Amino acid sequence: MDQLIKKAEILIESLPYIKTFFSKTFVIKYGGAAMTNEALKKDIINIVQMVLVGLINQEIVSLLNHYGGNAIGLSGKDANLIIARKHLPVMQYDAKDKKEKPIDLGYVGEIDKIQPSVLINLCEKGYIPVISPIGVGLDGESYNINADVVAGEIAKSLQAEKLIMLTDVDGIYEVPGNKATKIHSLTVNKAQEMINNNQIKSGMIPKVKACMEATTNGVKRTHIIDGGEKHSMLLEIFTDKGIGTMVTKD
Repeated sequence: MDQLIKKAEILIESLPYIKTFFSKTFVIKYGGAAMTNEALKKDIINIVQMVLVGLINQEIVSLLNHYGGNAIGLSGKDANLIIARKHLPVMQYDAKDKKEKPIDLGYVGEIDKIQPSVLINLCEKGYIPVISPIGVGLDGESYNINADVVAGEIAKSLQAEKLIMLTDVDGIYEVPGNKATKIHSLTVNKAQEMINNNQIKSGMIPKVKACMEATTNGVKRTHIIDGGEKHSMLLEIFTDKGIGTMVTKD
């Protein structure tokens, strides 16, 4: 009986959220390990597309459909969803010559424009779009784009209810690495202050910046949560407390 009562309490807590979020748009960034592979970074764009579009994307689509979804795989090239431009060379210190030199990042791109009409049409027809972060340039070339940035820009273009970043940590910490100092909610200004103070660093920066950008441009709520925790999405969306860090407007 106690277990049944506990289940009933969980359902009662979740009901208002189910009602609130009915027919609303969520953008969820789910990352893969492929882009941390140095060999992939250095190789040609065709291999990146093969991994992101042909392997990871289709695996996610298959899983969603297996569990009752109606998913369809896309890349940013489809219907010119993501118009990209080449990333400008970055300066890197050359120890041999003892000076900074420009490094061409190859087919790494930046977003020029999001054209979300294909996503809107698919969502209206009940599909779940699964998007690989490959954009197309005006020159016809394909460009690999940071997935956090893509998720944030797509959320903005759709004026999504939520942007959820699934990562391998359970949020943002006041003291880096100290789970006891996890912050459940912080403002855009506080987040920028923490970036400036090196409290937010490394791979967390693009995630937080994407949340900041989305929050200040019409996305109602942005969250960073641990995608490895069981039922993390349900706990974040359908409970009062949530489990990650929410970035809010000032």
